[in-house]
Amino acid sequence: MILVTTETVSGKELEMLGLVKGSTIQTVNFARDIGASLKTLVGGELTKYNDMMNDARALATKRMVEEAEKLGADAIVCVRYASAAVMQNAAEVMTYGTAVKFV
Repeated sequence: MILVTTETVSGKELEMLGLVKGSTIQTVNFARDIGASLKTLVGGELTKYNDMMNDARALATKRMVEEAEKLGADAIVCVRYASAAVMQNAAEVMTYGTAVKFV
């Protein structure tokens, strides 16, 4: 599956199949959350949260691709990511785009 942020795939004529999306809500475990809270006192990167968001993006992307495959898509164009806090220390990650078939 080809994923691009552009409206086209170079050298390909596209047939639009429709909007596809994937999402997940993730949090870190309680012990890691305490460690991250302490880290805010001294500053620096919150690697556990970074890892959590990377995992969330990967899972949301996987779910979007699965939805596109069900439509028989060859690619997804105009791929975008969005995130939002849904509660304290939990984030939703959504990815979406347009599933297309090569003509």
